[in-house]
Amino acid sequence: MPARSQAQQRAMAIAEHHPEKLHAANRGLLAMTHEQLREFASTKHKGLPRHVPGARKTRSSRPGRDSG
Repeated sequence: MPARSQAQQRAMAIAEHHPEKLHAANRGLLAMTHEQLREFASTKHKGLPRHVPGARKTRSSRPGRDSG
């Protein structure tokens, strides 16, 4: 399965080659097999968006922030 964005492709490459450098939120990638990581990481950047819109989970309200 190819990566859906450049950010996803980069995260998979980091997980494959330098797992100690992953952000805490991305530690779940380490559960993937080496073959799966390689398949995602080998996706070419050309034609991929930088980020997939709406892919990030957001909190409905953050402490200390105004909603308006």
